[in-house]
Amino acid sequence: MSLFANAWQHLSNFPFSERKAELIDSETLSHLKLYKYSSVDKSFISKYILRHYWNYCAQLMPLWLAPNVITLLGLIFIYINILCILIYVPDLVGPGPSWLYFSFAAGLWLYSTMDNIDGKQARRTGSSSPLGELFDHGIDSLNCTLGGLVETACMGLGPTRTGAFITLVSCLAMFFSTWETYHTHTLYLGYFNGPTEGIIIAVSLMIISGVFGPHIWQKTLLDILPFVSSFLPASVGNTPLRDIFVNIVALAFFSAHLPFCVYNVYEARKSRHQPFLPTLKEWVPFVWSALSVYFWLDSPYSILLSENHLVLFALATSFSFGRVTTKIILAHLTRQPFPYWTILMVPVYIAPLLFYWLPSSGITLFTGKFELLYLWFYAIFSFTYFMAWARVVINAICDYLGINCFTIKTPAKVD
Repeated sequence: MSLFANAWQHLSNFPFSERKAELIDSETLSHLKLYKYSSVDKSFISKYILRHYWNYCAQLMPLWLAPNVITLLGLIFIYINILCILIYVPDLVGPGPSWLYFSFAAGLWLYSTMDNIDGKQARRTGSSSPLGELFDHGIDSLNCTLGGLVETACMGLGPTRTGAFITLVSCLAMFFSTWETYHTHTLYLGYFNGPTEGIIIAVSLMIISGVFGPHIWQKTLLDILPFVSSFLPASVGNTPLRDIFVNIVALAFFSAHLPFCVYNVYEARKSRHQPFLPTLKEWVPFVWSALSVYFWLDSPYSILLSENHLVLFALATSFSFGRVTTKIILAHLTRQPFPYWTILMVPVYIAPLLFYWLPSSGITLFTGKFELLYLWFYAIFSFTYFMAWARVVINAICDYLGINCFTIKTPAKVD
């Protein structure tokens, strides 16, 4: 027993140790007393239009309703969308009934609304806490692949490389925003950002699919606007709208979102007289997992896309990615070292070896049935591990701060 304890102690001291990065004890939790939420939102739409809508919606919430319940309700709307996908467009192509795409739009809009009024409810009821930030960002992380999956179904992209990209691309943006928040201690939302303008665009695309059908995205720009042929190259005019959309999303991430995240972290580190370059090594485990996902999905030996298991993969990835970002937020709140990895990345790391490198070398031990079992294991393991961890962390924070997660101990009184 002592040998095991010593081995575990050495493992805990390893720099990338999962246990080291999230010790939940009184000393760690004491940093929560210093918590002060900080955010910057430069969006004109948020400032001049949606702010009034969100304030109105917040006033409709009863004062006994806990902010975290509002956050959770938002995610439930997305899960209803996922259920509708499984029932009406399980192939992610369709077409489904027109009302389905309008329901996608409604679900995403309601999710966004809840995501923006939970903080206002916390201030109304005097129940703001670090747990609220952790819970809010945790739900946002879970929604990254789910919201992308709804968008994939909305545009009829199917279980393709394009559909997988749209399903997963939000994870890239969320990771780097969370990494930025860890180092700057401020959530930055630019003049054009995903939670505002991105949601509006996504909702608009869903409404268009509801009006014209998802096949509209297979048409080219010249099919829709023939007059642009006079000033657009044929290669652009004949590109399907869905491909144009994918290219715009990729361009927006690599030319705007990522550079600004890096710049803000550089400025924050510089202001504290800290070196910037060491922070880049914090990308390594996540970039490794992103490349692993790419090789897994791109493998000609994998059945994940060819036999339409993208929904199951998205659900599994939702919880493993949620684990990654919530660990970073928890480390931010408790002033702990940056958490490099989580055990939930391991199935993703192993997958390319099993379903790409070994088969390409002539070793065909792992069949399609095995891969499906592996995918189910990944999904169940991710869900179970994430929920168990969330319960431990939520209970620890609630006990330390003397608060409840889903109720308000002292409801605010109406004036």
